[in-house]
Amino acid sequence: MSEDPHSSLEKTYSPHQVEQKWYAHWENNGLFHSSVHLEKQPYTIVIPPPNVTGVLHMGHILNNTLQDVFIRYARMMGYEACWIPGMDHAGIATQNVVERELMKQGKTRYDLGRERFLEKVWEWKTQYGGVIIQQLRTLGSSCDWDREKFTMDEPLSQAVQEVFIRLFDEGLIYRGKYIVNWCPKDHTAISDDEVEHSEQMGKLYFVKYPIDAKSFATVATTRPETILGDVAIAVHPGDERYASLVGTIVRVPIVDRPVKIVADDYVDPKFGTGMVKVTPAHDPNDYYIGQRHNLPQLNIFDISAKLNDTVPEEYQGLDRFAARKKIVAELQQQGLLLKVEDHSHSVGKCYRCNTIIEPYLSDQWFVKMKPLAEPALEAVTDGTIKFYPERWKRVYEHWMTNIRDWCISRQLWWGQRIPVYYTPDGSFTAARGVTEAREKLGLPESTLLYQDEDVLDTWFSSWLWPFSVHNWPNHSRHKTEADLRYYYPTETLVTGPDIIFFWVARMIMSGLKFGPSFTGTNKPSANVPFRNVYFTSIIRDEKGRKMSKSLGNSPEPLELIKEYGADAVRFTILYLAPLGQDVLYSAEKNEIGRNFANKIWNAARFLLMNRDQLELVPGHSSDTTGFKLDHTDLADLWIISRFNSTSSEVLAALKEFEINKVSKALYDFIWHDYCDWYLEMIKSRLYGVEPLSTKKVVLQRALDIFDGSLRLLHPFMPFLTEELWQHLGERKPLQTIMHTHLLPVDHELIDRVVESEMSFVQNMIESIRTIRSSMNVPPSKEIAISVRLGADKTKESILRYAGYLTRLARVSDISFLDVNIQPKQSASAVVEGTEFFIPLGGLIDLDKERERLNKEMQRITGLIESIEKKLHNKGFLSKAPPEVVQKEQVKRDNFGETLEKLKKNLETLS
Repeated sequence: MSEDPHSSLEKTYSPHQVEQKWYAHWENNGLFHSSVHLEKQPYTIVIPPPNVTGVLHMGHILNNTLQDVFIRYARMMGYEACWIPGMDHAGIATQNVVERELMKQGKTRYDLGRERFLEKVWEWKTQYGGVIIQQLRTLGSSCDWDREKFTMDEPLSQAVQEVFIRLFDEGLIYRGKYIVNWCPKDHTAISDDEVEHSEQMGKLYFVKYPIDAKSFATVATTRPETILGDVAIAVHPGDERYASLVGTIVRVPIVDRPVKIVADDYVDPKFGTGMVKVTPAHDPNDYYIGQRHNLPQLNIFDISAKLNDTVPEEYQGLDRFAARKKIVAELQQQGLLLKVEDHSHSVGKCYRCNTIIEPYLSDQWFVKMKPLAEPALEAVTDGTIKFYPERWKRVYEHWMTNIRDWCISRQLWWGQRIPVYYTPDGSFTAARGVTEAREKLGLPESTLLYQDEDVLDTWFSSWLWPFSVHNWPNHSRHKTEADLRYYYPTETLVTGPDIIFFWVARMIMSGLKFGPSFTGTNKPSANVPFRNVYFTSIIRDEKGRKMSKSLGNSPEPLELIKEYGADAVRFTILYLAPLGQDVLYSAEKNEIGRNFANKIWNAARFLLMNRDQLELVPGHSSDTTGFKLDHTDLADLWIISRFNSTSSEVLAALKEFEINKVSKALYDFIWHDYCDWYLEMIKSRLYGVEPLSTKKVVLQRALDIFDGSLRLLHPFMPFLTEELWQHLGERKPLQTIMHTHLLPVDHELIDRVVESEMSFVQNMIESIRTIRSSMNVPPSKEIAISVRLGADKTKESILRYAGYLTRLARVSDISFLDVNIQPKQSASAVVEGTEFFIPLGGLIDLDKERERLNKEMQRITGLIESIEKKLHNKGFLSKAPPEVVQKEQVKRDNFGETLEKLKKNLETLS
């Protein structure tokens, strides 16, 4: 899809037209599609499936740009790269959206019934769901859209059913009464990991429980509304204050229920009075106390956290917080409220709707996690799976060694329905349908069975994602068996650390548990779902606050893309995001990416303009294999060395997942080395007296290096690099930069001597420019310089740079000074021990130059003092390697020499 490569580029880069053109071209021509090629090594990423209700936010920008960078580099390194997209059905969130729509019509889901309600949800999904998938295209995500999945697709639902049944049959799934985290708003249980805890200031109520007419047992509680469900009081067995009371009967206030005082190790003698009320149906810790002491479980709430018919009539139907007020008032009236204190405590809320969670005793389904967790823990501790940054490994280990069973049932309609079938007398089994259920239960065909009403936790489908996307367990029927064996395990997972328990850990467990069924081996390395996990940074505003809509500090990503362009937004977020560190972000920082894009665009315009002027015929190959080394000067050898050393640095950083370091290396090379220096340096050759054939060689080399640079940058800025790469040569219709290869690093062309020499030239030019600028010497005015050579420089070496000095610093004449001669009234600079003097007579304000020298001497003195402190620090000397100490000593000595020379230069102006 190449335009005429001889046509010049527009004066300014307009990203939107370019982005729309190239994304449509890539997708319409299947250029993101991957298929099995056994001769190539696969590189697979499965997208963390965004909620079907979701829209793009800055976390998605960072996460998906990282994934795209990994997948695009993999393509260009010769891997069969496959990025599988999809969406999560988001049980609670999606059901809530549709129920809110029904409420506007004065209806509830119960008015429609289950079947019709689910039809409504699917209608909503078709009409409104998946906006985020379209938005990811705007970002440039190179997903294989032919493989897009949805967690409620039939093959994925079959995977959920199969896993449930297998775990059930193994005894790893069970049903029982248990204290769960109950959301009174959504009317469903949620897992421990879905509860968000925060410290809040509340009250601690000291309540007296009558023992007899004259004595009381006083307990402290934050929840007086649950007094009506108390079945015991507990004290610590080692608490001497209450040893004689263990076994004593006390009366529960208001309901006058007789209960015992029991001794239990859980009780903290230092909390409150050292006595605690025990309500097994409404507190997880009380639940375990009740189990140990065989206490009854009295549930006093309904599913909306209103008091039920087990309490006195005057409290029935009251919301829990209204009941609290009424009970406190009643306690006060009866003289049983001793005192009330302010108390800070942790309050858990539903992560979906922010409702305060109610510990609730109910029948739920659970997965036994310990048997699954042990191999999953080992896979990370032994390095089979690597975490970046590594510190998350400790968090993972702590959670996995203290894991609790996973509550997987949800009291919803939207989701995979639990495949359990019941007989009228209460017998049940897990099955793939009624027929199989009857067979497993040994029942005749005429037996009526009914299916469990609940659905499974959304994460129960997500934990199978790395292999369910290939239609397991029915991959043979769907003709995806080869895909599953080829693309699994995936290579890299990019995700937020906040779902390390929700998702990452569980995927590892499911992969190790079910992987052998399709890999044919028990080797963990073949069954883990991914080899590397990259945990993204938290994006904060410039004040360090986490971004949120409520604070109004979260930019709208699509607006950013509209203003700055997708490439600029992509590059900026990665440039600002070091591995393992939070990102301090603001919309204005996207100027970094936009300015970089404009810089590259202008460089391309310069190259293409000169190509046309020199009538240089563009190449036909899509692969530049190397750089010609004829007609080279210092600048050529330097840029070739810098290109190869930058490529080497990029590949090394990629290997360690240091994408921020990659972005900075590319930025520094392309902006500073290539654009600011190299292109400026070759202008004297392109516009000078050299033969046309030499000029063509020089320009072609510059074009080839630009081509290689665009390839290195492509994964970060895919649209800009595609547009410019198409202009660099004659391309076939489906040729694309994303299918080219990165140029191999030629280590023999990395020349540190040449780089050091060019560094000297650059510092010399910058020093002269600085003097000219500070002295207000007009840019057009030529100057003469006098040079006093340092120890390792010769007249010939300085004169070799004369062309660069003339072109880039407007130096018209170079002379050399003897050691003892000190020019009068000259501005000076010192570069690596070599002194440069610019005669200032009639050019500058001498007082201003004296001030500049004094400031520079102060700066150098500060640097020397800083090094001296380090060299006198016993801690530094004991820990630093000898070569590091020696390097600091050399730096100190060099700064000392520079300071002495500056002092002498100051004397020349006196």
